[in-house]
Amino acid sequence: MDKGKSMIIAAAVAAVGLLLLGLCLKAGIDNFVNKDRMVTVKGLAEMQVDADKVTWPIVTRESGNDIKTLYAMVSRKNASIVEFLKQNGITDEEINVNPIEVDDREMNEYANERVPYRYRARSVITVISNKVSKVREITAKQDELLERGIVIESGEGPSISYEFTSFTDIKPKMMEQAIANAQKTAEQFAKSTGSGLGKMETAEQGVFSIDDLDSNTPYKKSLRVVSTITYRLD
Repeated sequence: MDKGKSMIIAAAVAAVGLLLLGLCLKAGIDNFVNKDRMVTVKGLAEMQVDADKVTWPIVTRESGNDIKTLYAMVSRKNASIVEFLKQNGITDEEINVNPIEVDDREMNEYANERVPYRYRARSVITVISNKVSKVREITAKQDELLERGIVIESGEGPSISYEFTSFTDIKPKMMEQAIANAQKTAEQFAKSTGSGLGKMETAEQGVFSIDDLDSNTPYKKSLRVVSTITYRLD
């Protein structure tokens, strides 16, 4: 091979080498430039639902000086309350009659004055039901218990509470909605910066919350989920 051909081959090899080096450098620079081209967005999904479980503690108190008489009186009133509940569509399985609590006030070492009644009894009948609307109707009929001489305690101790227990059934749907909303936000950001929206890099489920819709309607719940997602920008 003559000297001229050798120089041509050497030059061609060098050119190819420089081309490959240039491509590698370009890929490295592009990767360096684009490695931080990310956008992190949050997707929100909200839903309003009705509570599907209600817990209603029915609390009564009585006082007296004879423990047997007091116990018999409380037992009769408890039976009357249970009868009232059943008449309004509540079943035995939904009614829990708790043991009667009796306080001997004369045995209280911190009592400094004589009390008119030695014994004070507290009774709690708890209704736990999925018939939320039914129980709400019954709570509006408490005057019928007054007609039977039964006073339901209010303002102290536990009150009626509402829950939404079917959250796991609608959780996937809310997650899907939150992710879709996050993607819309990311697409808008990419468009405004002259970029294309690339693949999803990371995703955080976020926090699910269940709150009362407001203080006046605790039987209506507000569900909320926020997902945090990072996309690559092209």
